[in-house]
Amino acid sequence: MPRSRINGNFIDKTFSVVANILLRIIPTTSGEKKAFTYYRDGVMSAQSEGNYAEALQNYYEAMRLEIDPYDRSYILYNIGLIHTSNGDHTKALEYYFRALERNPFLPQAFNNMAVICHYRGEQAIRQGDSEIAEAWFDQAAEYWKQAIALTPGNYIEAHNWLKITRRFE
Repeated sequence: MPRSRINGNFIDKTFSVVANILLRIIPTTSGEKKAFTYYRDGVMSAQSEGNYAEALQNYYEAMRLEIDPYDRSYILYNIGLIHTSNGDHTKALEYYFRALERNPFLPQAFNNMAVICHYRGEQAIRQGDSEIAEAWFDQAAEYWKQAIALTPGNYIEAHNWLKITRRFE
């Protein structure tokens, strides 16, 4: 039984019912329907429950089936989220970059990349390497500027950090 059918969360069930109805009435190929099912199972069930290995399997299968670059960008973004959650920041950055190649209007990907760079800057400070820290902070600033440019009014804490550190132009 697919994960989406056994999830007990009301919101997830509602989303699944609506998604299934839309899949029946919107003209899509069977491959697109399968890709969406794997994506939905990755997001709504496995990933939200912390079952990252299962979510990755669903996302990789969705990537195999999905041909639309926009839809693929969200799959790649979610794979990046899992790698971020697992602490594999290098791999997470790779997937965020790949998502942005397909859809450069994902402010959340820019934000997550900035958070990783900022974290690495903090690590460099703890290790006593202020030059490397500044490079990471400068990179974080560039990503946050891109996220803010796409969604003005969001990422208030990042905006304030940019002002305080005099990185906002």
